[in-house]
Amino acid sequence: MRRHIDFERLHNFRDLGGYRTHDGHTVRWGRLYRSDSLSKLRGADWDRFLALGVRTVIDLRYPWEIEAKGRVPGADGLTYVNLSVEHRPYDQAEIDPGLDPWRFLADRYAEVALDGAEELRQALELIAAESAPQVFHCASGKDRTGLLAGLVLSLLGVDEDDIAADFALTELATDRLISDWEGANPTRTLKWPGYGRAPEEIMRLFLSDLAAMYGSVHEYAVKQLGVDEALISRLRARLLS
Repeated sequence: MRRHIDFERLHNFRDLGGYRTHDGHTVRWGRLYRSDSLSKLRGADWDRFLALGVRTVIDLRYPWEIEAKGRVPGADGLTYVNLSVEHRPYDQAEIDPGLDPWRFLADRYAEVALDGAEELRQALELIAAESAPQVFHCASGKDRTGLLAGLVLSLLGVDEDDIAADFALTELATDRLISDWEGANPTRTLKWPGYGRAPEEIMRLFLSDLAAMYGSVHEYAVKQLGVDEALISRLRARLLS
């Protein structure tokens, strides 16, 4: 099976399958994907996407991002849901280069984990509710998407090392993400050297922060998101072999 699904216009479309859990199960291939913005799908890319059999798209972007950039094309049998998990917008291109970049981003993830509790719970409910393939995405498939992927894999029982490594795979797309930003912003200068980066340290900091505050990612999901054991069981039944 292939983790990276090749598209011409998408840079960061990946299968979350194949990871082993602490109790010996494996995340199923071809059930849950993560991606950058699906509004870029067209032509051969659209045909390749349809061939995956995806039935639910969870768009984690702000409504104003969707209005400006568009959304996944409509298709028969394809359900589209917008769950804007981030509530405090910031411009990554303008982050102060003097700040600790990975601590800064981990702190933004902590804000999303708090502010976006309702949307994150709804996303988990959607993922747990359907056996057909699904995909969730944001703009670059890095931060909001990486956060949700980390939560899902944690609740499934995947080891933190694998979760951090999966997050860091976005680094393979960094150059293309920067190129896209420069093409869309020809009159601006990219001030932050960490743009498009996704080192493991960010995810490790975020998971450590959740554990320090709530005891574990599981307890965060229960106490802050309102997730119950029945939902976690459905998530495991749907995604684990």
